[in-house]
Amino acid sequence: MRFLLLSGMSGAGKTVALRYLEDHGVFCVDNLPPRLMVKFMESCESFSGRINTTALAVDIRSHAFFGPHEVRDLILEIQSLRYRVETVFLEASDDCLVSRFKESRREHPLAGEHTGLTEAIAKEREVLQPLRESADYLIDTTNLKPKALQKQLDPILLKAGGEEKDSFRVEVLSFGFKRGLPRAADMIFDVRFLPNPFYIPELCRHSGMDPDVRDFVMNHEVSRTFVGKLTEMLDFLIPHYQEEGKRRLVIGIGCTGGAHRSVAITEAVGHYLQSRGVETTITHRDVDIEQARWKSGVDMD
Repeated sequence: MRFLLLSGMSGAGKTVALRYLEDHGVFCVDNLPPRLMVKFMESCESFSGRINTTALAVDIRSHAFFGPHEVRDLILEIQSLRYRVETVFLEASDDCLVSRFKESRREHPLAGEHTGLTEAIAKEREVLQPLRESADYLIDTTNLKPKALQKQLDPILLKAGGEEKDSFRVEVLSFGFKRGLPRAADMIFDVRFLPNPFYIPELCRHSGMDPDVRDFVMNHEVSRTFVGKLTEMLDFLIPHYQEEGKRRLVIGIGCTGGAHRSVAITEAVGHYLQSRGVETTITHRDVDIEQARWKSGVDMD
C-alpha cells in the first residue's frame, strides 16, 4: 500500500488537495496526530488490495503532538518498517496566506490573544521547516487556483507504484517575475535578456508552448547558447546532488510575465533532462493567468 503524507502551511490548500484525492479513490484521513500514524498504517495493511493509496493530512493543528523534528523523525521510523511513504508539502507566500485568512475569516491555529496572524504564520513556517526540507513534493500554491493545484497533484497521484523511494526528481518551472519568485525553487535563472516575442503582434498572445513562439525564442543564437551552458551545468550538478542525498531539485526560469521566453526555455531544458533519463516534470506557473488576461482583453505589463 502507498501512503501520501499531506502537510504544509495552514491556508495553503490542504483541504482542496484532500477533497481532490478523495474524489479519485484515495482513502483520506485529516488531522491525524503524528504519534498514531504507525498504528494507523498497521491497520490499513489489513485492507491491502481494496485500498491502494491512503493520504494522511498532518499539520500544525496537531501542535500538541508536533515537536520541531518529531514528524520528520517519525517518517524515518516508518520507512525503516518498510512502509512506502511520500510527503507532499503545500506552501504559499506570507502575503497570500494573510489574504486567504482574512477572506475566509478563519483563525490561524497558532493565533491567539497575544499572537497576531503574521506572527503565527512565521512560527508555523519555523516549526514545519524540517518537514518541508525532507518532502518529496513541494507545491507553492501562491498563484494557483484549485484546478491548477489539482493538475500539480495528478502526476503524484498517477505515479507508478514500483518506484524506489530514493529516486531523484527534477522540476523545471517557468514563472513571471512580476508575480514574485517561486518559493520552492532551489535555483533561479533570469531569461529577460533574451529577445521578447511580446513585441511581435502575431506572437504576443501565444505562449512559449506554441511552435511559433518557441521557434522565435530558440532561433536566436543567444538562446541556444544559454540552454547549452545551463544544461551543461546541470549535467555536472545533478550527480553531486544525488551523492549528497538530495531527492528533489526545483529549477525556476523566469521572464517578465511568465508566458513566452521562460516557457520556451523551460520546455527546452526539461525535455533535455528527460532525454538524459532524469525524472523531470515541466511546470508553467503563470501561463494560465496570462492567457486569461489576454482573453479578457487586458494587455500584459
